[in-house]
This record gives sequence, structure tokens and C-alpha cells, in this order.
Amino acid sequence: MRENELVTSATRQPETPAAGIPPRLIATDLDGTLLRDDKSVSPRTVAALAAAEEAGIEVFFVTGRPARWMDVVSDHVHGHGLAICGNGAAVVDLHGGPGAHRFVKVRELARENALDAVRLLREAASGTVYAVEQTYGFHQEPDYPKLHMEIPDNLAPAEELLADDGPGATEPVLKILAYHPTMDPDAFLTLSRLAIGDRATVTRSSPSALLEISGPDVSKASTLALCCAERGISHEQVVAFGDMPNDVEMLTWAGQSYAMGNAHPDVIAAASGRTVANNDDGVAVVIERMLERL
Repeated sequence: MRENELVTSATRQPETPAAGIPPRLIATDLDGTLLRDDKSVSPRTVAALAAAEEAGIEVFFVTGRPARWMDVVSDHVHGHGLAICGNGAAVVDLHGGPGAHRFVKVRELARENALDAVRLLREAASGTVYAVEQTYGFHQEPDYPKLHMEIPDNLAPAEELLADDGPGATEPVLKILAYHPTMDPDAFLTLSRLAIGDRATVTRSSPSALLEISGPDVSKASTLALCCAERGISHEQVVAFGDMPNDVEMLTWAGQSYAMGNAHPDVIAAASGRTVANNDDGVAVVIERMLERL
């Protein structure tokens, strides 16, 4: 989940790690990675994903987006109909089409932990405002900026939104969003991780000071690992792509991983290889070369 801003720009050619164990699964982020900046999926990328699946390689979309924002790839599902959404908080079957996505697995953020995170972060970073992301609902504080191009279901302080009798009380909380209007994004992330500790997992995918807070040990990597274990796929058989800090754990875990040409410096440091930018079809470039070696 990121806004339409570039992090960095680069057009270098892909660095391809030496071929090892044949891949069985491709795990790709969406915004800034598989998607171009206009949120489209290029014909070249669609063809590369289809060719990978024809070769017997499963494809997972792994994103910070909520399930209701997955329409951007609904026309390109083909065989790859499962997505890990909310930075690992949910596994979603996309085959039902827009508005009919089915939750296969939910790793919720306990309301007690969410309230602790809000309290600790309010103390550490005055001026932080919050939104609450649930399986279907979206709620926010009155001062939370309009970042997501949607109308919230409720406006109230986070403590009320997260109360046991609050809005959507019977619906799991997937993550909370924390926005600070003036802090440097990386400084805000570091401060928040120190403040919240093991009460929740804190990451970011936006170029602005917008954090995404999930349950303890919930990440793209941990949920992907669960999905792979169910399929008998080892991490050495996974090829992963990403561009922002919420991809770091996944890129570190996967046997082969690629930072996009437009990636955050932490992502470049975590990945085992680099490809060209999202606007230059960096994911497709790697997949095409990978298939040539099979």
C-alpha cells in the first residue's frame, strides 16, 4: 500500500543470482513492484506470470493492500488466485472476482495489542493519527488524512474504534495505520518499533510517514512461510520481489529475491539480486530469464 510517489529511480540491468534449486513459487509485491506507477499490469508482465504457471511455478501476490483493493489484479488472476493481503494479515482467494473475495486465512491483531500500540505510540510521537483496517471495514480518526481514496465507515478516536463494543466489534482487526504529518518516514518507523516492542509488528510501504501495524510476528514472510509449508515448498524454492520496507523480511526469507530498481535502500540491502524498475517491467525481466534456464 503506497501512494503514487517514486522512492528512487534506477534503470540498471538485473543482477541474477546463480541458478540453484529450481523455483516452485513466485511471491511478488504489487505497488511499486508488479504494478506500474499508473497501477496497471503490463502485457509483458501478464505474459510472464502466465508462462511461469504454465511451467508449473505457482504465483502469489503478496501486498500491504486490503482485499477490497485487489481489483487492480482481478483481470490477471489466471491460475494465481491466492493473495497475501494486509502485510500477511490475510490470505485471500481472488477467484470470486471484484467484491467476492474469500478469506482463506486471517491473522488478526488482537484489540488489546492494538490499543497498547496506540497508547505507546501516542506517548512516543505526539500528533500521530490512526485508522483501523478490518476484514471488510475501514474506520479512522477525524484528523486522519484522506490517503486511501475511500470513505471511512466510522469517524472516532482510535480507542473507541478498537473498543470491545466499538464499530465492527465482531469483525477481526487486520492492522492499524498510524500517520504522522511531519516526521521523517524512516525515523518514524524506527521510533515506533522501539516504542511498541513485541506488542505488534510495525512496518511501512508508503513514502510518507504512514506506518502499518499488525499482530506480533505477522509479516509477509511469516504468512508466506505458512502457505509454502502447506504446499511442501521450502524457502529455497521461492523467488520474491519487492520495493519497500514491508518486503524486507520476505526478501530475506526467500531463496532468491530481487529489489526493484526503484526500491528503498533497506530493500536493496536485503535482496539477493536487483532488477530494473517497476515501470520497466522488472518482475517480468527476471521471470523471463529464469524460465530460459529451466
